[in-house]
Amino acid sequence: MKPIQVGLLGIGTVGRGTFEVLMRNQEEIKRRAGRGIEIAMVADLDTARASQVVGHHAVVVSDAQAVIANPDIDIVIELIGGYGVAKQLVLAAIEAGKHVVTANKALLAVHGTEIFAAAHRRGVMICFEAAVAGGIPIIKALREGLTANRIEWIAGIINGTTNFILSEMRDKGLAFGDVLAQAQSLGYAEADPTFDIEGIDAAHKATIMSAIAYGIPVQFDKAYVEGISKLQAQDIRYAEQLGYRIKLLGIAKRVSSKGSREGVELRVHPCLVPTKRLIANVEGAMNAVMIQADAVGTTLYYGKGAGSEPTASAVIADLVDVTRLMTADPLNRVPHLAFQPDSMSDLPILSMDEVRTSYYLRLVVADEAGVLAKITGILAQADISIDAVLQRPGSESKQETDLIILTHNCLEAHMNKAMASIQGLESVLAPIVRIRKEELS
Repeated sequence: MKPIQVGLLGIGTVGRGTFEVLMRNQEEIKRRAGRGIEIAMVADLDTARASQVVGHHAVVVSDAQAVIANPDIDIVIELIGGYGVAKQLVLAAIEAGKHVVTANKALLAVHGTEIFAAAHRRGVMICFEAAVAGGIPIIKALREGLTANRIEWIAGIINGTTNFILSEMRDKGLAFGDVLAQAQSLGYAEADPTFDIEGIDAAHKATIMSAIAYGIPVQFDKAYVEGISKLQAQDIRYAEQLGYRIKLLGIAKRVSSKGSREGVELRVHPCLVPTKRLIANVEGAMNAVMIQADAVGTTLYYGKGAGSEPTASAVIADLVDVTRLMTADPLNRVPHLAFQPDSMSDLPILSMDEVRTSYYLRLVVADEAGVLAKITGILAQADISIDAVLQRPGSESKQETDLIILTHNCLEAHMNKAMASIQGLESVLAPIVRIRKEELS
Protein backbone atom coordinates (compact mmCIF):
# COMPACT_ATOMS: atom_id res chain seq x y z
CA MET A 1 0.00 0.00 0.00
CA LYS A 2 1.31 3.44 -0.92
CA PRO A 3 2.60 5.37 2.13
CA ILE A 4 0.61 8.34 3.41
CA GLN A 5 2.11 11.50 1.94
CA VAL A 6 2.65 14.32 4.41
CA GLY A 7 3.43 17.98 3.80
CA LEU A 8 5.31 19.81 6.55
CA LEU A 9 4.91 23.58 6.94
CA GLY A 10 7.81 24.90 8.99
CA ILE A 11 10.91 22.90 9.89
CA GLY A 12 12.18 24.64 12.98
CA THR A 13 12.85 22.86 16.27
CA VAL A 14 9.67 20.75 16.34
CA GLY A 15 9.58 20.25 12.57
CA ARG A 16 13.11 18.91 12.57
CA GLY A 17 12.32 16.61 15.48
CA THR A 18 9.23 15.32 13.70
CA PHE A 19 11.16 14.51 10.54
CA GLU A 20 14.01 12.83 12.41
CA VAL A 21 11.81 10.71 14.72
CA LEU A 22 9.62 9.65 11.81
CA MET A 23 12.70 8.57 9.85
CA ARG A 24 14.32 6.83 12.80
CA ASN A 25 11.24 4.87 13.88
CA GLN A 26 9.54 4.48 10.51
CA GLU A 27 9.27 0.68 10.62
CA GLU A 28 7.72 0.62 14.08
CA ILE A 29 5.36 3.47 13.17
CA LYS A 30 4.32 1.62 10.01
CA ARG A 31 3.51 -1.49 12.02
CA ARG A 32 1.31 0.55 14.34
CA ALA A 33 -0.38 2.64 11.67
CA GLY A 34 -0.86 -0.21 9.22
CA ARG A 35 0.67 1.91 6.50
CA GLY A 36 3.86 3.85 5.87
CA ILE A 37 3.97 7.57 6.62
CA GLU A 38 6.37 9.80 4.68
CA ILE A 39 7.08 13.51 4.78
CA ALA A 40 7.15 14.13 1.03
CA MET A 41 7.23 17.96 0.94
CA VAL A 42 8.59 20.61 3.27
CA ALA A 43 7.84 24.33 3.07
CA ASP A 44 10.13 26.75 4.88
CA LEU A 45 11.39 30.22 4.05
CA ASP A 46 14.91 29.00 4.85
CA THR A 47 15.11 26.40 2.11
CA ALA A 48 18.84 25.84 2.66
CA ARG A 49 18.27 24.85 6.28
CA ALA A 50 15.32 22.66 5.33
CA SER A 51 17.31 20.90 2.62
CA GLN A 52 20.12 20.23 5.07
CA VAL A 53 17.64 18.49 7.41
CA VAL A 54 15.68 16.38 4.90
CA GLY A 55 18.35 15.70 2.27
CA HIS A 56 16.93 13.78 -0.69
CA HIS A 57 13.99 12.39 1.29
CA ALA A 58 11.57 15.27 0.62
CA VAL A 59 10.95 18.10 -1.84
CA VAL A 60 11.74 21.50 -0.28
CA VAL A 61 9.87 24.65 -1.32
CA SER A 62 9.58 28.15 0.06
CA ASP A 63 5.86 28.51 -0.70
CA ALA A 64 3.52 26.71 1.73
CA GLN A 65 0.65 27.03 -0.74
CA ALA A 66 2.55 24.69 -3.08
CA VAL A 67 2.33 21.97 -0.46
CA ILE A 68 -1.40 22.51 0.05
CA ALA A 69 -2.03 22.52 -3.70
CA ASN A 70 -0.21 19.23 -4.27
CA PRO A 71 -2.92 16.59 -4.91
CA ASP A 72 -0.62 13.82 -3.64
CA ILE A 73 -0.38 15.29 -0.14
CA ASP A 74 -2.84 13.62 2.26
CA ILE A 75 -1.96 15.35 5.55
CA VAL A 76 -0.58 18.82 6.25
CA ILE A 77 1.44 19.47 9.42
CA GLU A 78 1.35 23.14 10.46
CA LEU A 79 4.30 24.10 12.67
CA ILE A 80 4.62 27.77 11.73
CA GLY A 81 2.85 29.11 14.82
CA GLY A 82 1.02 32.35 15.48
CA TYR A 83 -2.42 33.59 14.51
CA GLY A 84 -1.87 35.13 11.08
CA VAL A 85 -0.47 33.17 8.14
CA ALA A 86 -0.93 29.91 10.05
CA LYS A 87 -4.70 30.43 10.15
CA GLN A 88 -4.84 31.16 6.41
CA LEU A 89 -2.82 28.04 5.62
CA VAL A 90 -4.82 25.75 7.90
CA LEU A 91 -8.12 26.94 6.43
CA ALA A 92 -6.69 26.58 2.91
CA ALA A 93 -5.59 23.02 3.67
CA ILE A 94 -9.03 22.18 5.02
CA GLU A 95 -10.70 23.65 1.95
CA ALA A 96 -8.39 21.52 -0.21
CA GLY A 97 -9.62 18.42 1.62
CA LYS A 98 -6.39 17.80 3.55
CA HIS A 99 -6.29 16.51 7.10
CA VAL A 100 -4.31 18.83 9.40
CA VAL A 101 -1.99 18.16 12.32
CA THR A 102 -0.89 21.20 14.31
CA ALA A 103 1.00 22.14 17.46
CA ASN A 104 -0.39 25.68 17.36
CA LYS A 105 -2.19 26.24 20.67
CA ALA A 106 -2.53 29.98 20.11
CA LEU A 107 -4.31 29.46 16.80
CA LEU A 108 -6.75 26.90 18.21
CA ALA A 109 -7.44 28.80 21.44
CA VAL A 110 -8.40 31.93 19.52
CA HIS A 111 -9.77 30.61 16.20
CA GLY A 112 -10.52 26.97 17.00
CA THR A 113 -14.30 27.27 16.74
CA GLU A 114 -14.02 28.55 13.15
CA ILE A 115 -11.37 25.98 12.22
CA PHE A 116 -13.22 22.98 13.68
CA ALA A 117 -16.44 24.05 11.96
CA ALA A 118 -14.65 24.28 8.62
CA ALA A 119 -13.09 20.85 9.11
CA HIS A 120 -16.46 19.35 10.01
CA ARG A 121 -18.03 20.74 6.84
CA ARG A 122 -15.26 19.28 4.69
CA GLY A 123 -15.12 15.95 6.54
CA VAL A 124 -11.43 16.25 7.46
CA MET A 125 -9.63 15.86 10.77
CA ILE A 126 -7.79 18.48 12.80
CA CYS A 127 -5.41 16.84 15.29
CA PHE A 128 -3.58 18.84 17.92
CA GLU A 129 -2.10 16.62 20.62
CA ALA A 130 1.16 18.58 20.45
CA ALA A 131 -0.63 21.87 21.18
CA VAL A 132 -0.94 21.13 24.91
CA ALA A 133 1.82 19.86 27.22
CA GLY A 134 4.23 18.74 24.51
CA GLY A 135 4.90 15.01 24.75
CA ILE A 136 2.23 14.30 27.39
CA PRO A 137 -0.80 12.69 25.65
CA ILE A 138 -3.27 14.83 27.57
CA ILE A 139 -5.62 15.54 24.65
CA LYS A 140 -6.10 11.83 24.01
CA ALA A 141 -6.60 11.21 27.73
CA LEU A 142 -9.31 13.87 27.98
CA ARG A 143 -10.99 13.15 24.67
CA GLU A 144 -10.86 9.34 24.72
CA GLY A 145 -9.40 7.78 27.86
CA LEU A 146 -11.75 9.65 30.21
CA THR A 147 -14.77 9.65 27.93
CA ALA A 148 -16.91 7.76 30.50
CA ASN A 149 -16.30 10.45 33.13
CA ARG A 150 -17.80 13.73 34.13
CA ILE A 151 -14.75 15.98 34.44
CA GLU A 152 -14.93 17.99 37.65
CA TRP A 153 -11.74 20.01 37.34
CA ILE A 154 -8.37 20.23 35.60
CA ALA A 155 -5.29 21.88 37.07
CA GLY A 156 -2.10 21.94 35.05
CA ILE A 157 1.50 23.11 35.14
CA ILE A 158 1.50 23.64 31.39
CA ASN A 159 4.32 26.09 30.82
CA GLY A 160 7.84 24.83 31.43
CA THR A 161 9.47 28.27 31.41
CA THR A 162 7.46 29.57 34.34
CA ASN A 163 7.82 26.31 36.27
CA PHE A 164 11.60 26.49 35.83
CA ILE A 165 11.64 30.08 37.10
CA LEU A 166 9.50 29.29 40.14
CA SER A 167 11.61 26.22 40.96
CA GLU A 168 14.83 28.23 40.83
CA MET A 169 13.36 31.06 42.89
CA ARG A 170 12.37 28.57 45.58
CA ASP A 171 15.58 26.53 45.54
CA LYS A 172 18.03 29.43 45.42
CA GLY A 173 16.07 32.32 46.91
CA LEU A 174 16.72 34.43 43.82
CA ALA A 175 14.63 37.34 42.53
CA PHE A 176 12.36 36.86 39.52
CA GLY A 177 14.48 39.01 37.18
CA ASP A 178 17.67 37.10 37.96
CA VAL A 179 16.08 33.72 37.26
CA LEU A 180 14.41 34.98 34.08
CA ALA A 181 17.83 36.02 32.75
CA GLN A 182 19.14 32.57 33.63
CA ALA A 183 16.21 30.91 31.84
CA GLN A 184 16.91 32.97 28.75
CA SER A 185 20.60 32.04 28.78
CA LEU A 186 19.67 28.33 29.01
CA GLY A 187 17.14 28.57 26.17
CA TYR A 188 14.09 27.96 28.38
CA ALA A 189 12.77 31.48 27.83
CA GLU A 190 12.48 33.51 24.63
CA ALA A 191 14.15 36.88 24.16
CA ASP A 192 10.62 38.27 24.55
CA PRO A 193 9.20 36.02 27.29
CA THR A 194 5.83 37.78 27.60
CA PHE A 195 3.64 34.89 26.44
CA ASP A 196 5.25 32.60 29.02
CA ILE A 197 5.74 34.76 32.10
CA GLU A 198 2.40 36.58 31.80
CA GLY A 199 0.46 33.32 31.57
CA ILE A 200 -0.78 33.71 27.98
CA ASP A 201 0.74 30.47 26.71
CA ALA A 202 -0.74 28.53 29.64
CA ALA A 203 -4.13 30.17 29.04
CA HIS A 204 -4.12 29.05 25.40
CA LYS A 205 -3.61 25.47 26.57
CA ALA A 206 -6.14 25.68 29.41
CA THR A 207 -8.71 27.04 26.95
CA ILE A 208 -8.29 24.00 24.70
CA MET A 209 -8.54 21.58 27.62
CA SER A 210 -11.65 23.29 28.97
CA ALA A 211 -13.39 22.94 25.60
CA ILE A 212 -12.66 19.21 25.46
CA ALA A 213 -13.55 18.59 29.10
CA TYR A 214 -16.92 20.37 29.02
CA GLY A 215 -17.97 20.33 25.38
CA ILE A 216 -17.96 24.11 25.04
CA PRO A 217 -16.50 26.31 22.27
CA VAL A 218 -12.93 27.54 22.73
CA GLN A 219 -13.17 30.93 24.45
CA PHE A 220 -9.71 32.27 25.16
CA ASP A 221 -11.05 35.82 25.34
CA LYS A 222 -13.02 34.90 28.49
CA ALA A 223 -10.11 33.35 30.39
CA TYR A 224 -8.68 35.11 33.43
CA VAL A 225 -4.93 35.41 32.92
CA GLU A 226 -2.30 36.44 35.48
CA GLY A 227 1.41 35.68 35.21
CA ILE A 228 4.36 35.36 37.58
CA SER A 229 6.32 38.53 36.84
CA LYS A 230 5.19 40.24 40.07
CA LEU A 231 5.97 37.32 42.39
CA GLN A 232 8.52 38.06 45.08
CA ALA A 233 11.03 35.71 46.68
CA GLN A 234 9.68 36.29 50.19
CA ASP A 235 6.23 35.05 49.21
CA ILE A 236 7.73 31.83 47.89
CA ARG A 237 9.63 31.52 51.17
CA TYR A 238 6.56 32.21 53.31
CA ALA A 239 4.49 29.74 51.29
CA GLU A 240 7.12 27.06 51.98
CA GLN A 241 6.97 27.79 55.71
CA LEU A 242 3.19 27.34 55.61
CA GLY A 243 3.44 23.98 53.80
CA TYR A 244 2.78 25.21 50.25
CA ARG A 245 4.61 25.74 46.98
CA ILE A 246 3.73 28.37 44.42
CA LYS A 247 2.95 27.10 40.92
CA LEU A 248 1.46 28.78 37.87
CA LEU A 249 -1.63 26.68 37.19
CA GLY A 250 -4.05 26.57 34.29
CA ILE A 251 -7.41 25.70 35.82
CA ALA A 252 -10.70 24.63 34.26
CA LYS A 253 -13.46 23.77 36.70
CA ARG A 254 -17.15 23.04 36.30
CA VAL A 255 -19.21 24.80 38.95
CA SER A 256 -22.75 23.68 39.75
CA SER A 257 -22.87 23.89 43.55
CA LYS A 258 -25.74 25.39 45.49
CA GLY A 259 -25.53 29.15 45.68
CA SER A 260 -23.29 29.49 42.62
CA ARG A 261 -24.21 30.07 38.99
CA GLU A 262 -23.60 26.99 36.87
CA GLY A 263 -20.71 27.47 34.50
CA VAL A 264 -17.01 26.90 33.90
CA GLU A 265 -14.10 28.61 35.61
CA LEU A 266 -11.26 29.21 33.17
CA ARG A 267 -8.27 30.84 34.79
CA VAL A 268 -4.48 30.96 34.86
CA HIS A 269 -2.63 32.44 37.82
CA PRO A 270 -0.05 31.64 40.51
CA CYS A 271 -1.40 29.30 43.19
CA LEU A 272 -0.34 28.04 46.56
CA VAL A 273 -0.48 24.24 46.33
CA PRO A 274 0.07 21.96 49.37
CA THR A 275 3.54 20.40 49.24
CA LYS A 276 2.03 16.96 49.83
CA ARG A 277 0.36 17.05 46.40
CA LEU A 278 2.36 15.35 43.66
CA ILE A 279 1.84 18.29 41.31
CA ALA A 280 3.50 20.63 43.83
CA ASN A 281 6.69 18.59 43.43
CA VAL A 282 6.93 18.98 39.65
CA GLU A 283 10.16 20.89 39.22
CA GLY A 284 12.24 22.53 36.50
CA ALA A 285 10.85 22.74 32.99
CA MET A 286 8.58 19.70 33.37
CA ASN A 287 4.80 19.78 32.87
CA ALA A 288 2.00 18.00 34.71
CA VAL A 289 -1.78 17.94 34.43
CA MET A 290 -4.05 16.80 37.25
CA ILE A 291 -7.63 15.80 36.46
CA GLN A 292 -10.46 15.08 38.87
CA ALA A 293 -13.29 13.00 37.37
CA ASP A 294 -16.31 11.37 38.93
CA ALA A 295 -15.64 7.73 37.99
CA VAL A 296 -11.86 7.38 37.90
CA GLY A 297 -11.09 9.92 40.63
CA THR A 298 -7.79 11.80 40.45
CA THR A 299 -5.27 11.15 37.67
CA LEU A 300 -1.94 12.86 37.02
CA TYR A 301 -0.09 13.14 33.71
CA TYR A 302 3.58 14.12 33.85
CA GLY A 303 6.37 14.63 31.34
CA LYS A 304 8.26 17.00 29.09
CA GLY A 305 6.00 19.79 27.94
CA ALA A 306 8.21 21.11 25.17
CA GLY A 307 11.32 20.33 23.15
CA SER A 308 12.04 18.93 19.75
CA GLU A 309 11.46 15.21 20.14
CA PRO A 310 8.89 15.21 22.99
CA THR A 311 6.63 17.46 20.91
CA ALA A 312 7.44 15.46 17.77
CA SER A 313 6.20 12.37 19.61
CA ALA A 314 2.76 13.99 19.89
CA VAL A 315 2.79 15.20 16.27
CA ILE A 316 3.56 11.71 14.98
CA ALA A 317 0.92 10.14 17.23
CA ASP A 318 -1.57 12.40 15.47
CA LEU A 319 -0.23 11.33 12.08
CA VAL A 320 -0.82 7.69 13.06
CA ASP A 321 -4.34 8.49 14.27
CA VAL A 322 -5.20 10.21 11.00
CA THR A 323 -3.73 7.32 9.00
CA ARG A 324 -5.84 4.81 10.92
CA LEU A 325 -9.03 6.85 10.57
CA MET A 326 -8.77 8.25 7.04
CA THR A 327 -11.08 5.59 5.64
CA ALA A 328 -13.58 5.86 8.52
CA ASP A 329 -16.89 7.60 8.00
CA PRO A 330 -16.48 11.18 9.34
CA LEU A 331 -19.44 10.66 11.69
CA ASN A 332 -17.62 7.75 13.34
CA ARG A 333 -14.35 9.58 14.02
CA VAL A 334 -13.46 11.00 17.42
CA PRO A 335 -14.96 14.53 17.52
CA HIS A 336 -12.44 17.37 17.62
CA LEU A 337 -13.65 18.56 21.03
CA ALA A 338 -14.76 15.13 22.34
CA PHE A 339 -18.50 15.90 22.11
CA GLN A 340 -20.46 15.60 18.88
CA PRO A 341 -20.70 19.00 17.13
CA ASP A 342 -24.49 19.12 17.48
CA SER A 343 -24.25 18.31 21.21
CA MET A 344 -22.01 21.15 22.37
CA SER A 345 -22.88 22.82 25.66
CA ASP A 346 -23.76 26.45 26.21
CA LEU A 347 -22.29 26.49 29.73
CA PRO A 348 -20.93 30.01 30.28
CA ILE A 349 -17.37 30.86 31.26
CA LEU A 350 -17.73 32.46 34.68
CA SER A 351 -16.23 35.85 35.45
CA MET A 352 -13.41 35.97 37.97
CA ASP A 353 -15.70 37.73 40.44
CA GLU A 354 -17.79 34.54 40.56
CA VAL A 355 -14.85 32.26 41.35
CA ARG A 356 -14.78 30.83 44.86
CA THR A 357 -11.34 29.95 46.21
CA SER A 358 -9.08 30.57 49.20
CA TYR A 359 -6.27 33.10 49.46
CA TYR A 360 -2.82 33.94 50.72
CA LEU A 361 -2.50 37.63 51.62
CA ARG A 362 0.73 39.37 52.61
CA LEU A 363 0.47 42.82 54.11
CA VAL A 364 3.26 45.14 55.19
CA VAL A 365 1.77 46.87 58.24
CA ALA A 366 2.83 49.25 60.99
CA ASP A 367 3.96 47.33 64.07
CA GLU A 368 1.40 48.80 66.43
CA ALA A 369 -1.54 47.67 68.52
CA GLY A 370 -4.94 47.08 66.91
CA VAL A 371 -3.81 46.59 63.31
CA LEU A 372 -4.68 42.91 63.13
CA ALA A 373 -8.08 43.52 64.70
CA LYS A 374 -8.96 46.14 62.07
CA ILE A 375 -7.94 43.83 59.23
CA THR A 376 -9.76 40.77 60.54
CA GLY A 377 -12.82 42.92 61.17
CA ILE A 378 -12.92 44.02 57.52
CA LEU A 379 -12.53 40.41 56.36
CA ALA A 380 -15.36 39.30 58.65
CA GLN A 381 -17.65 42.01 57.29
CA ALA A 382 -16.96 40.66 53.78
CA ASP A 383 -17.93 37.13 54.92
CA ILE A 384 -14.30 35.94 54.71
CA SER A 385 -13.07 33.59 57.44
CA ILE A 386 -9.40 33.18 58.35
CA ASP A 387 -7.58 29.86 58.27
CA ALA A 388 -4.16 30.92 59.60
CA VAL A 389 -2.11 34.01 60.44
CA LEU A 390 1.68 34.31 60.33
CA GLN A 391 3.63 37.37 61.45
CA ARG A 392 7.26 38.01 60.54
CA PRO A 393 9.61 40.97 61.08
CA GLY A 394 9.53 43.48 58.24
CA SER A 395 12.46 43.69 55.90
CA GLU A 396 12.74 47.49 55.91
CA SER A 397 12.58 48.52 59.56
CA LYS A 398 11.57 47.49 63.07
CA GLN A 399 8.52 49.74 62.84
CA GLU A 400 6.81 47.45 60.33
CA THR A 401 5.96 43.78 60.06
CA ASP A 402 4.90 41.27 57.41
CA LEU A 403 1.45 39.90 58.16
CA ILE A 404 0.51 36.74 56.24
CA ILE A 405 -3.11 35.62 56.27
CA LEU A 406 -4.55 32.43 54.81
CA THR A 407 -8.31 32.46 54.26
CA HIS A 408 -10.97 29.86 53.74
CA ASN A 409 -12.93 29.78 50.47
CA CYS A 410 -14.79 32.93 49.53
CA LEU A 411 -16.00 34.76 46.45
CA GLU A 412 -13.38 36.73 44.54
CA ALA A 413 -15.79 39.68 44.48
CA HIS A 414 -15.90 39.69 48.28
CA MET A 415 -12.12 39.50 48.47
CA ASN A 416 -11.72 42.41 46.04
CA LYS A 417 -14.02 44.55 48.17
CA ALA A 418 -12.24 43.61 51.40
CA MET A 419 -8.79 44.25 49.93
CA ALA A 420 -9.82 47.71 48.78
CA SER A 421 -10.94 48.57 52.32
CA ILE A 422 -7.82 47.10 53.93
CA GLN A 423 -5.54 48.90 51.48
CA GLY A 424 -7.11 52.18 52.61
CA LEU A 425 -5.97 51.74 56.21
CA GLU A 426 -3.14 54.10 57.25
CA SER A 427 -1.41 51.19 58.98
CA VAL A 428 -1.09 49.24 55.69
CA LEU A 429 2.20 50.50 54.27
CA ALA A 430 2.49 48.78 50.86
CA PRO A 431 0.31 47.20 48.17
CA ILE A 432 -1.24 43.95 49.38
CA VAL A 433 0.12 40.77 47.81
CA ARG A 434 -2.63 38.29 46.94
CA ILE A 435 -2.02 34.73 45.72
CA ARG A 436 -4.87 32.29 45.31
CA LYS A 437 -4.70 28.94 47.05
CA GLU A 438 -5.79 25.60 45.57
CA GLU A 439 -5.95 22.52 47.78
CA LEU A 440 -6.59 20.25 44.72
CA SER A 441 -8.53 17.68 46.69
